[in-house]
Amino acid sequence: MKETDNKLTMRNIKPTAMRELVLKVLSEQKSAISLLELEQKFEKADKTTLYRTLKTFEENKLIHSIDDGTGSVKYALCKETCECNPSDLHVHFLCTKCKHTFCLNDIAIPNLTLPANFKLETINMVVKGICANCK
Repeated sequence: MKETDNKLTMRNIKPTAMRELVLKVLSEQKSAISLLELEQKFEKADKTTLYRTLKTFEENKLIHSIDDGTGSVKYALCKETCECNPSDLHVHFLCTKCKHTFCLNDIAIPNLTLPANFKLETINMVVKGICANCK
């Protein structure tokens, strides 16, 4: 759990048993995970505790949330250097067959030039298709 504790403390998150377990589960995922999917991995955990853990992780830029259009927000780990600035944002891929959402970390979201009186805070770009597993 030392590596997990280091990841938490590097993001100014106090390590607790639940936070360590949630981070471990998130680290094992090949695709983004919803709160409901996370709850199913923790049968005895309180839903509110899991939600607060995810929000703490998100506020401290350990994870990012993804609105992939399915009606369920999903969460994925950020890269270690991520500050969740527009320059750190990447494309997400939603498989229309299995409904998994994948981070395409190597594909940056294109730069946008907004009118002078608009301020960019975040961009969400979701590409939909069929993933390699379902192909």
